[in-house]
Amino acid sequence: MRIIIVGCGKVGYAIVSQLVKEGHTITVIDNNKDRLSTRLGGLDVMTYCGDGCSFSALSDAGIETADLFIAAMGSDETNLLSCVLAKKKSKCKTICRVRSPIYMNDVEFLKRELDIDMVINPELDTADECARIFKFPSANKIDVFLSERVELVHFKVDEKSGLCDKRVVDIRKSTKCNVLISMVERDEEVYIPGGDFIIRRGDVIGVVGAPREVYGFFQQFGVSIKKAANVIIVGGGTTGYYLTKNLIASGIRVKIIDSNRARCEFLAENIKEADIIHGDGTTKEILIEEGLETAAGLAAFTSIDEENIMLSIFAKSRTSVKTITKVSRDSFTEIFSQLNLDTVVFPNRIVSDRVLQYVRSLQFTMGSDIETLKKLGSDKAEAFSIIIKQKSKITGIPLMNMKLKKNVLICSISRKGKNIIPGGSDTIEIGDRVVIVHANSEVKTFEDILQ
Repeated sequence: MRIIIVGCGKVGYAIVSQLVKEGHTITVIDNNKDRLSTRLGGLDVMTYCGDGCSFSALSDAGIETADLFIAAMGSDETNLLSCVLAKKKSKCKTICRVRSPIYMNDVEFLKRELDIDMVINPELDTADECARIFKFPSANKIDVFLSERVELVHFKVDEKSGLCDKRVVDIRKSTKCNVLISMVERDEEVYIPGGDFIIRRGDVIGVVGAPREVYGFFQQFGVSIKKAANVIIVGGGTTGYYLTKNLIASGIRVKIIDSNRARCEFLAENIKEADIIHGDGTTKEILIEEGLETAAGLAAFTSIDEENIMLSIFAKSRTSVKTITKVSRDSFTEIFSQLNLDTVVFPNRIVSDRVLQYVRSLQFTMGSDIETLKKLGSDKAEAFSIIIKQKSKITGIPLMNMKLKKNVLICSISRKGKNIIPGGSDTIEIGDRVVIVHANSEVKTFEDILQ
């Protein structure tokens, strides 16, 4: 596909780097020539220095022949205008980054009236992911599929959990829960486990199923399913705002610490249920004074990655608080496993996953649409959900008779509102919604899972 991306900030770069790996023809527009050359020098992309809201700049960049246009600049209004202009000059699909809470209730209106095909909000998506963790702090990460009716819960195994040193088949036999261990991360590798695979201490397992079934599964192995009672958020930016709203709606008490007085006044006016503290939350004195040692959760959401990492390390050294660390750059992901951090979230990766999901759906329409796509295990695996829209070579065949490619697992089938953890005699039918986990670079969509 021919794709034009306007904006070469952190979000734009994350999108570009993901789509380049997929083999697309990419043109990047930015009004900062140095940023284009510095950030994109190692990528196989075309660049154009200019204004993303200029008709002439869009024309010179080739908008008339583009298949997809993505506006990822820092200003919501600029992104909206840029998408409108792109539609006037081309028949391409458009994706617009909109982050301000002001517009969040009007997303469907904006899409309809401005003819925008997709709106992405990295801050809101990040906050939603963090909120799921604080509602089930025992998890490292929770991916949701099929309108949140299926979850993929990532959990780090220790000797106390009851899962250690057991075969996958024995774990399933010992529980009556309708779940599936779909993947295992171990020593920076990702495995799609068979029945004889033995779970070891330190493994991060991915358990798939309906939320109630998944939580029941963990409860049987002595894992707490209680949500965090109270959370401290250091950094009251847009992500912190969205997260606070979500947690308060779930009955979790929230305290926000921010060093910007004007921002604190805004938060106090707009989130009256939260405690807003004006202060430097990166100092240990403020953290302890504001109740770190009695908090159930800490979200390190400052604008500086290094501060967030140090905050979480300090918190873990003082207490058993559940920490979530926001990191904008993901260049050194392999070191995080050595830092005793609970959960690290990468907003730019979250949004690039959503864009990749949309692009794949545009490319592959042979009887199925991709609903959700998540990169897993440092991009070494994927999970995606699809809707089966028509008969194909995969429908109506018992799974035991399918010749799947290596490292591919059909995890869940949703049919008429009922969730099925499939066995060998189950089939996939028209209208089903299916979740697949794989660690096979040849698989891009549903049709690729067969040998």
